[in-house]
Amino acid sequence: MTTIAEGYLDHRIFRIVSEAAEISGARAFVIGGFVRDCFLGRPNTDIDIVTEGSGIALAQAVADRITALEGKKCKVSVFRSFGTAMLKYKGMEVEFVGARKESYRRESRKPIVEDGTLEDDQKRRDFTINAMAFSLNKEDFGNLVDPFGGIRDLSTGTIRTPLDPDVTYSDDPLRMLRAIRFTAKLSTPGHPFTIVPESLESMKRMAPRLEILSKERIVEELDKMLLSPRPSVAFRLLDETGLLEWILPSLAKLKGVETVEGKGHKENFSHTLQVVDNVAEAEALSGKENLWLRWAALLHDIGKPATKRYDPVLGWTFHGHEVVGERMVPKIFKSLKMPLNEKMKYVAKLVGLHLRPIALVDDGVTDSAVRRLLFDAGDDIDDLMTLCKADVTSKNPAKVKRIRANFDLVLRKLAEVEAKDAIRNFKNPITGEYVMEVYGIPPCKEIGTLKEMVKDAILDGVIPNEFEAADAFMRKNAPSLGLKEVK
Repeated sequence: MTTIAEGYLDHRIFRIVSEAAEISGARAFVIGGFVRDCFLGRPNTDIDIVTEGSGIALAQAVADRITALEGKKCKVSVFRSFGTAMLKYKGMEVEFVGARKESYRRESRKPIVEDGTLEDDQKRRDFTINAMAFSLNKEDFGNLVDPFGGIRDLSTGTIRTPLDPDVTYSDDPLRMLRAIRFTAKLSTPGHPFTIVPESLESMKRMAPRLEILSKERIVEELDKMLLSPRPSVAFRLLDETGLLEWILPSLAKLKGVETVEGKGHKENFSHTLQVVDNVAEAEALSGKENLWLRWAALLHDIGKPATKRYDPVLGWTFHGHEVVGERMVPKIFKSLKMPLNEKMKYVAKLVGLHLRPIALVDDGVTDSAVRRLLFDAGDDIDDLMTLCKADVTSKNPAKVKRIRANFDLVLRKLAEVEAKDAIRNFKNPITGEYVMEVYGIPPCKEIGTLKEMVKDAILDGVIPNEFEAADAFMRKNAPSLGLKEVK
């Protein structure tokens, strides 16, 4: 790889920064992710500028120069508590910071910051591939400043810390999660990334340091891992380094195979990671990305350890694991301080329903069963079907072929019933207010019972999903509940 920024700094903003820095008597450099992604051929519109001086002052000087050149005011957002400033220019978001050196207290990942040189700033970076900088100074514009061999590590796909990994990870344990996330994010089929052995060993020693991190920052990294092209890369590393036990112990419990009477069960941890990868692959093909569907894939079998049983006739069973898993989702979200809102409910619902589509085949793909699935899944039926298809991971080709044929049968039946009965967005034709009006009663449990009877009659195909049929059914069955019409 070249050490000169050939073509990488063509965007006008870099010359403007260079000119403003020269006028101000400051030295400026592009550093971090933008430099890394230039060499990887990956688009990146986030630019980090480090200067040996005040980042805020340089940002203002750049904004003033843009204003003078273009006659339109350039706005600077200043974050004084962090010593940074940011501006936007022609599709680029540019952040400025003064070069600094850092020291840490053991109980916190928040550093004590002092002014420093470019070299000091590069030393504090998390990985060698993120410590590279391009000079924006007139005398050597575009030259690569790479004291730790980041360009070498980039070419070999190596994740390595600039300093002793024990120091790097102890100072800020979030860097352990970032190392794993970058490994998953940057790896491609032809160019995988790996973490150097000494870093992996350090992570095992430093795992307890995760305790000083906020749950929110941990989840932010988990989300990015899940959204990587192959999330399994990240979660296998979390397991290998012992970090998974600290973050998602319930997921770690899926590991291993128990054998009784020579019979073992599926290795559920590996299966789960394959399902997540399958969802990621399906989303890549569709061009749609759904973080919460990937969370559902990650947690879809989370109830298996609690429901695992061995039966001499049936072998290993996990009866009811979907129900147990659905109940576990809110607890897991709460422990990680994740949103306990509709997103959590969506994940829990998919976990609870993930066996239903294929189970339809065994029970008979009747209109009634399909209506109930459509009713329970609602607008999430398509996501549920994506999850169910991803859940087919058997190594037996004949079994996979059979299950997928059954899956296609369910898909066709879903389409037929949906077109005919419009159940996906089902609304009971009989409202509580209407029942009270017809029978002259106040709110009571009989109203709910009667509405449920009408709903079941529609879903079972006894009556069509129409008001007139529902009204007639209600009037016929209400007397069994002791209700008499007043209207």
